Amino acid sequence: MTREAGRQTRHSFSFGSSYDPQRVSFGPMFAFNDDLLGSGAGYDAHDHRDVVLVTWVVSGALEHEDASGCVTQSAGELAITRSGSGITHAERSAGGVTRFVQAWLRPGDPGGRPSRRTTTPDLGGRDLGVVADQQALGIPGAALRIAEVPGGRSVTVPEAPLRYVFLATGALTRSSLTEPLAAGDAFEITGEREIVLTAGALTQLLVWSFAG
Repeated sequence: MTREAGRQTRHSFSFGSSYDPQRVSFGPMFAFNDDLLGSGAGYDAHDHRDVVLVTWVVSGALEHEDASGCVTQSAGELAITRSGSGITHAERSAGGVTRFVQAWLRPGDPGGRPSRRTTTPDLGGRDLGVVADQQALGIPGAALRIAEVPGGRSVTVPEAPLRYVFLATGALTRSSLTEPLAAGDAFEITGEREIVLTAGALTQLLVWSFAG
């Protein structure tokens, strides 16, 4: 975990001064950060190159500023930034406390023209719906699913060689584990054909799948 003035970040992988040689990457994902920002706090202008940044705002609103201007990403919106040959951007809370999660992934093809797109997925379905496929991400065999699962309902995580599951909010149990999982928890799946997750309360769930 990293704590600085106005912000707190929980890291799922080695990041900055928090280094663990056993936690460097999982498939193309090499960072997954859970950020909590105070009002107006965030990250000043910084550079990225050859990385795909996938940002999901859990609560509040996030201000994103780059060479094309300044936009606000609200809770429930998903942004995919493909940095390509290089970008400079800043990220700050747009007012009030903001929580967002951001994955950093290696693209299928490095370089190229930077791009950014924002969508508002419909989370009202019964299943884990794909909100970003390999074409949107620029990563062969990759997909992101997000769902809001009502308490007492179960969902099945689709098969894939590698899967990374994150609980943004709520609580759930996993068919192959007896210990319940809470908001902010995450786990990796390798070698299992399928798993069933049951929500103990209204749960917002992010599931990444990778070809290997």
